[in-house]
Amino acid sequence: MTRPLRLGVLISGRGSNLQALIDACALADFPAEIALVVSNVADVHGLTRAKAAGIPCAVVDHKDFCDRAAFEKEITAVLETAKIDLVCLAGFMRILTDAFVNHWQDRLINIHPSLLPAYKGLNTHARALEDGAKFSGCTVHFVRPDMDTGPIIIQAAVPTRNNDTPETLAMRVLACEHAIYPQAVRWIAEGKLRIINNRVHVDEPSTPHEALINPPA
Repeated sequence: MTRPLRLGVLISGRGSNLQALIDACALADFPAEIALVVSNVADVHGLTRAKAAGIPCAVVDHKDFCDRAAFEKEITAVLETAKIDLVCLAGFMRILTDAFVNHWQDRLINIHPSLLPAYKGLNTHARALEDGAKFSGCTVHFVRPDMDTGPIIIQAAVPTRNNDTPETLAMRVLACEHAIYPQAVRWIAEGKLRIINNRVHVDEPSTPHEALINPPA
């Protein structure tokens, strides 16, 4: 029997996407397990979620290091000691250096609250509403050195509403994040993804990698 893919999840806050991965990994047929949760902030709720699920945790506080390179070197050491196969960014609020991203290339994924390449960076929901965008959404992608770039694994589109605020839109997008992040991990763990010319190909014809997940009403 093939062993489960060992996940390392990096967080900085409440850990709602972490919880979605915890719930997925609890399913009997899910081909991955969370082997370690790493936070750069102590006492965040995400660590409480991980501990409640019996998952090993580590705190690597960026304020304890002289620069980003030293901070990331420690994170890599912690992840490699835990024999992590895939690193999942789940609300990790630190910009990563090229060296870290290149070290973990094709073993590092992120979830972003927009339909990339639109609305990279922060305040995605407010910017989409200000522009009058008819759809917002979320994206899981492999990480590359440039911020919020990299081969797209899966996306979910969420229609905007005339009375939306950034907060109401964010709630509906978050529900879709919780659906597509475990799906992306499943595909990776099952060996169904190939990156060709910087694009992801999924060996599952019935489910395209730019999947439209039914958004909440």
